[in-house]
Amino acid sequence: MKVSIIGVTGYSGIELVRILSRHPNVEICSIHSHSQKTTELSDYLPHLNYLLDLPLEAIDAEKIMDQADLVFLATPSGISKKVAQTFIKADFPIIDLSGDFRLKAADQYEKWYKNSSAPLETLQKAHYGLADFYAKPASKLIANPGCYATGTLLSLAPLIQRRMIEKDSVIVDAKSGLSGAGKKLSSSTHFVTSNENMTLYKMNSHQHIPEIMQQLQKWDEEIPAIQFSTSLIPVTRGIFITTYAKSNEHLTQSQLWQTYQNFYQEKPFVRVQKQGIYPDLRQVIGSNFCDIGVAYNEVTKIITVVTVLDNLVKGAAGQAVQNLNHFAGWSEETGLDLVPIYP
Repeated sequence: MKVSIIGVTGYSGIELVRILSRHPNVEICSIHSHSQKTTELSDYLPHLNYLLDLPLEAIDAEKIMDQADLVFLATPSGISKKVAQTFIKADFPIIDLSGDFRLKAADQYEKWYKNSSAPLETLQKAHYGLADFYAKPASKLIANPGCYATGTLLSLAPLIQRRMIEKDSVIVDAKSGLSGAGKKLSSSTHFVTSNENMTLYKMNSHQHIPEIMQQLQKWDEEIPAIQFSTSLIPVTRGIFITTYAKSNEHLTQSQLWQTYQNFYQEKPFVRVQKQGIYPDLRQVIGSNFCDIGVAYNEVTKIITVVTVLDNLVKGAAGQAVQNLNHFAGWSEETGLDLVPIYP
């Protein structure tokens, strides 16, 4: 299959190149930028010298559709919805890594992203590609989930689907490396601010909250809300999520662990840790794995779920390739046998 990547100079676009260049069934046939004018990719990505022999092209939707079978949009939210329109009208396959097509209600996008939404008809058509929970997309427009949303939903899925918790008790404490903020410079990602520091941001206002709630309420419409906070930590990549919820019945640590083990045993990219073991960031960086450890306090009935993933792989480009595999009918593991980078 031939694919094109729009937004190749962003962090997610760079990861798409790394992953797709070793995918046995894929050829990258063109790369594009919505903001850069030069044709020399090495001006922006010198680490790809002699590895990707393609010019950096302007976006020409008709030309892309003539030569490719699918397009990845690794463009920012607010840009993707504009770039996508010609492809959508032609019913051309798209995997979009931005937030522009994740929310089904236009007013939700406008509230949380502070921008006008894509047409409601398009939002309703898009398939939300939480890749570990489906086998075949319902649309040629696939909305790749957000990084925080992916980790949070994988943390909570067994508890919500099996009705194990008090519905109003979910608290999520999520921390991300600086690459999650993208390449655009800001005061919060400046070295002197982020180094040896931890900063809470977007308290009760992160744009992934409605995305998380949308999916949780598909699993259980009675979930009213979650408490969700996000922080920046001084690492390049990785998401570390600690989720708390109160059990609605008495459990044991072994019962909780067995629930997660059974739930995820057929899902190759979710690794449940052994009992009493909790994951750290280093064991997933560079890979498409999401690692989960669980604990239960028999006194307070509080369930704790510790979840780690690489925000640029499982939280972005890796999951996008997993969605590509679903779309093409290939094994979801194809091209994603990425060994974590250690140390």
